[in-house]
Amino acid sequence: MSTLYVLDVPENTSVAEVAAEDPNVTVDRIGPYFQIKADGAVVVDRRATTCRHAVWYSCVAGVDRGSRIVQHDRDALRVEPV
Repeated sequence: MSTLYVLDVPENTSVAEVAAEDPNVTVDRIGPYFQIKADGAVVVDRRATTCRHAVWYSCVAGVDRGSRIVQHDRDALRVEPV
């Protein structure tokens, strides 16, 4: 399972919205964070979000144990299970 945490602020809302479009992904709220989970990989296409580059690169608040970020560039954010 892959789990990604993103701070729930207006600049990051589109990251959670785009992730939620994937039927294999669930998005919940844990305190001030969006918890984005999937049995496989979590993939978010940056071009589908409204994030500017500076916001995009700072949107990740953390990942759960057993998950790792394998791609975080100008095209996409990809978190996979270890």
